Amino acid sequence: MRYLLIFYFLFSFSIKANQIEKEKPKLVVAIVVDQMRYDFLENLSNRFSKNGFNRLIRDGYNCKNNFFNYVPTVTGPGHSSISTGSTPMTHGIVGNNWYDREKNKSVYCTDDPKYDNIGGDDYSGNKSPNNLLVETFADINKLNNDQAKTISIAIKDRGSILMGGKDADAAYWYYGKERAQWITSTYYMSELPHWVEAFNSENNLEKYLEEWVTLEDISTYDNHEIDNNSFEKLFKGKDNSAFPYDTKSLMKHNDCFDMIKETPYGNQMTTDFAIEAIINEGLGKRDVTDVITIGYSSTDYVGHNFGVASVETQDVYMRLDKEIEKLLNFLDYEVGENKYTLFLTGDHGVLEIPAFLSSNGVDALAVSENDLINQVLKQLDDYFGVEVKNLINDVDNNQIYLNDDSINKLGLNKKSIIYELIKILESFDFISNAYSANFILKSKNLDGYERLIQNGFHPERSGDLAIILKQNVIFYDGKGTTHGSGYNYDTHVPLIFYGNGIKHGETMRITEIPDIAPTISKLLGQKMKNSTGESLDFIFE
Repeated sequence: MRYLLIFYFLFSFSIKANQIEKEKPKLVVAIVVDQMRYDFLENLSNRFSKNGFNRLIRDGYNCKNNFFNYVPTVTGPGHSSISTGSTPMTHGIVGNNWYDREKNKSVYCTDDPKYDNIGGDDYSGNKSPNNLLVETFADINKLNNDQAKTISIAIKDRGSILMGGKDADAAYWYYGKERAQWITSTYYMSELPHWVEAFNSENNLEKYLEEWVTLEDISTYDNHEIDNNSFEKLFKGKDNSAFPYDTKSLMKHNDCFDMIKETPYGNQMTTDFAIEAIINEGLGKRDVTDVITIGYSSTDYVGHNFGVASVETQDVYMRLDKEIEKLLNFLDYEVGENKYTLFLTGDHGVLEIPAFLSSNGVDALAVSENDLINQVLKQLDDYFGVEVKNLINDVDNNQIYLNDDSINKLGLNKKSIIYELIKILESFDFISNAYSANFILKSKNLDGYERLIQNGFHPERSGDLAIILKQNVIFYDGKGTTHGSGYNYDTHVPLIFYGNGIKHGETMRITEIPDIAPTISKLLGQKMKNSTGESLDFIFE
């Protein structure tokens, strides 16, 4: 009898284990909306349909206090941190660009001359994920099952490449300077698949050159009275910042088909391309879990140009809501309801245009980075009594990279220069603090903004000094706005999990971007060894 009970227990356990295995999603869908602040979800909720963002909130699990735990909050590090479950300190993508001391030049996060472009040109296509130092959750998934597929898609190459990881089957991004086309590099393949070539046909991509008019009556939009103003960026060929936008006419003055990415139709094109990828690659149709990552990049271009409160930004999100609805309906049909798991987040937030804030009585400022450095160098000249114009190699990610060769030739002491630089920088009323790399790297138990810098700091790739600008201050030339700080408007972004294995609910507890990848890996019964985040087990059914 005892043996029968043991047999029954083992048999039951085997059945349950198989059921758990079968319950794993057939497809993981990772959606990253470029420059999406959390408050967009709440402020525009009454403008969204029931079946787009609001469906995810209603039927998924909404982590309402989700933050980036490092700076700089920009696209390359954002996508890398989402995909790897770590911060730039670990994964090494410390910015979209950084100064390479060995090469003595600024490098771009996905540039790789070892690989050729497939479509596009050398600048747009010589890319790979090789600057990423650790694996992504999709890499771990493929390591556990080599039959699984990973396809990454985004208008921006860094939004695609850094999400898929080193073992992705394909990463595609958009090129529009000569003609509209989705491209890749020889890191992934030797030629574009037939379905990509078909999608790239001129007849197909012409439809995304539609005139940009508001989705609904413009009088229903906030701030429609000031749609034409002096602080938003103007498209070349247009003498005002007001609707409508004649895309076909303006593209002649704005890098040809690149114009598409600066309109909501770039997001529409991205959805359509992702749908074609799922169909033609057979994603979610086999006895493994596949991964597709989808980056909606047009929100970032629109946000930079027009700002948070603009009619354009409201419209691009209302239209993106329609794209989310379309994608969910397609996934229900093609993969099957409750057979896919999806998460949606943002790669960073953004500050409202400082000129707009100032016009509303808020103390805000856009500072020219070049002007600041020229003033700093002039003060260093006066202090050391020698000309030091070549003392700084680069300024990026609110960090200063010093020129060691120039320092040695001038017979100066680097520690003294750093000490004096910090004093000079902190004398400007728009800078709250400046820190040496030595302080950031060696300090224990940092908190607040200093901890964010430390989490985003890599000893070989980061600068010699880090600058903290005061709240509502950005380094930016011209009209529009940007991001990159550790303040809430840049760090607080959505995080919603939805679908297979996910409970319905919400939480106000603090979650962090590096928590996403280990959560997905745990859902799939896997583990990420280099992740610094924690699995959010409370979202699981």
